[in-house]
Amino acid sequence: MCGIAGYVNFNGEPAAQVILKKMTDAIAHRGRDGEGHFVERHVGIGHRRLAVIDITPSAHQPMMTRDGRYIISFNGEIYNYRELRLELQSLGYEFHSKSDTEVLLNAYVEWREKCLEKLNGMFALVIYDKAEKKLFIARDKYGIKPLYYFFAVNSFLFGSEQKAILAHPSSRKEIDLEGLLEYFTFQNFFTDKTLLCGLKLFPAGCYAFLNYQGNFQMYKYWDYDFCEPEIQASEEEYAEELDRLMRQAVSRQLIGDVEIGAFLSGGMDSGSIVALASRLMPNMKTFTCGFDLTSASGLELAFDERSRAEYMSYLFKTEHYQMVLKSGDMERIMTKVAVQIEEPRVGQSYPNYYVAQLASKFVNVVLCGSGGDELFGGYPWRYQQVLNCLDFESYIDTYYKYWQRLIPNTTLQKLFLPVQKNVKHIVTRDIMRDVFPRSRRAPVSVEDCVNNSLYFEAKTFLQGLLIVDDKLMAAHTVEGRLPFLDNDVVDFAMKIPVSLKVKNINMHVGLDENDLAAKSNFRKSNNGKYLLRSVMSKYIPESISNADKQGFSAPDASWFKGDSIEYVKRKLWDDKSPLYEYLDKEVVRSIVGEHLRGEHNRRLFIWSMLSVGEWMKETLLT
Repeated sequence: MCGIAGYVNFNGEPAAQVILKKMTDAIAHRGRDGEGHFVERHVGIGHRRLAVIDITPSAHQPMMTRDGRYIISFNGEIYNYRELRLELQSLGYEFHSKSDTEVLLNAYVEWREKCLEKLNGMFALVIYDKAEKKLFIARDKYGIKPLYYFFAVNSFLFGSEQKAILAHPSSRKEIDLEGLLEYFTFQNFFTDKTLLCGLKLFPAGCYAFLNYQGNFQMYKYWDYDFCEPEIQASEEEYAEELDRLMRQAVSRQLIGDVEIGAFLSGGMDSGSIVALASRLMPNMKTFTCGFDLTSASGLELAFDERSRAEYMSYLFKTEHYQMVLKSGDMERIMTKVAVQIEEPRVGQSYPNYYVAQLASKFVNVVLCGSGGDELFGGYPWRYQQVLNCLDFESYIDTYYKYWQRLIPNTTLQKLFLPVQKNVKHIVTRDIMRDVFPRSRRAPVSVEDCVNNSLYFEAKTFLQGLLIVDDKLMAAHTVEGRLPFLDNDVVDFAMKIPVSLKVKNINMHVGLDENDLAAKSNFRKSNNGKYLLRSVMSKYIPESISNADKQGFSAPDASWFKGDSIEYVKRKLWDDKSPLYEYLDKEVVRSIVGEHLRGEHNRRLFIWSMLSVGEWMKETLLT
């Protein structure tokens, strides 16, 4: 976990170190082990360091090549850096540190942008070429490490978080109404927009070049490709290979010169990672977060998974730490979470903040289970929605309705009445449609529909989860590593037949995940991730590997209309809230009232309103 920031002036004005330092100071939480700044002519590049691989000063950033031509600022880890180092040494390169940063820098010198195809890891990076006077910018395949950019009148600004960009005097704080509409449609961003005009998220799997004249050219170097294999192997062969790849991925991600722990939620994905890691690293530290269910009701009574996490900790002999959240804990850190995330995404996330805070007291690095569901088919009730959509447009129509996670489209139009004239040209259905490249726009079978859904969720839902997790861990200077997003695991997972991901797909019933009443009559299913469950049953108890899918969520549906009801009213009944410059307050109160009266579960909408409201107050009004 590190932080990068910087800018390039196009008008001949020299870069100023005092401005650059303000940008890196804004993201100081991302790296407590050092800071560095490079300023030359019109370019300023900064870095905040969390030392993980080669914790000596020789790995300090920004790092320069021996001849002084190239300068890099890099956030992330390259897990195959040792193999690349040997390859580069055979080509005559000398190394003065033991860091992956120096390997990455020399890899660019040797192979230019083609080096990205060789990297197995997570990264956001900029490399300045003094001779050609241009900046190279890139982000990892899956979007694990965030990177933002902004074109001011005479400058290009970039940073690991929006805070770095907003610290530059040429930035601006103007709400992006199109981005606001996109968020309240999907509780996520499917484009590169944020809630601020002109401030964009650099796309995953892409790189770009920028020169002194402001010429900016972006290219895609990788994308997901879920498809049925032309020649299908036996189930035993798939299982054997997945077993090998998962053990390899966990082993790769245990590299480093600091202690590494793991999150242990009680579910199969984190349990699998801990099971494999504990075989290589005895007595590792694990962390979980539970919930006080005194005032919970219905299915939310099952949201506390501490007992399962404790059982796995016992089996794998980990040094286990846990904390218990109560309803008031959300209220205490709502503002901090909203400011840290910057653009809210994909549901309640404050438990992630607390468990990262817990882990930070003991380790700098944690292994996480993110990615297992999106790669191996963990949400069969979602895919069922579109099984009979054998043409692309009907597929989009059906899935668009399903992925309106907050409120129906008709209510959404009423919500945006105060700014309707500014967003009436936006067709949010087309935003979803444009997630798919042309090559994926002709489903002809059930397998095609499921693979399209896996592609969609990896590009959108998983991307949102990764951004939230990165920033909430960064708030406590903790680095998260994701073995499921190892290159070899991902490449293999994309070619596993749908029949080995979801068993009996046609037997699943559509499910509104926001309708807790419906869940009481529907098992959320253990039929997803069939192959992964089969393989991991060798390492974790059957009660875990065969358990129904359970997300990491607090019982907020109960708390919002119970213990936290006064907090919700105080925030959302406030006529002076900046929310109501853009959203219709009567519509908001009507929707929230449905939840408080128990008519509809609007927990996701309430969370979104609270998050955006706090972000607006702390960002736009300061």
